[in-house]
Amino acid sequence: MHIFVAVAFILIIASLGSALYFMMTDKGKTKRMVWSLAMRVGLSISLFLFILFAHWMGWIQSTGIPLGR
Repeated sequence: MHIFVAVAFILIIASLGSALYFMMTDKGKTKRMVWSLAMRVGLSISLFLFILFAHWMGWIQSTGIPLGR
């Protein structure tokens, strides 16, 4: 699970970096930056939903401060 989340974060950062690269090189002539940012949003939403699903299935456990304290 840790590896999957780390790989997902790396892909999100790479997509953000490619959007920055396309913004600097294309100067608004192509839609590659828009597609890179859309992919980043899609990956982020997918990661969030996967974490919620994994918690629901019991694959990961929430830790932290108990609510009563």
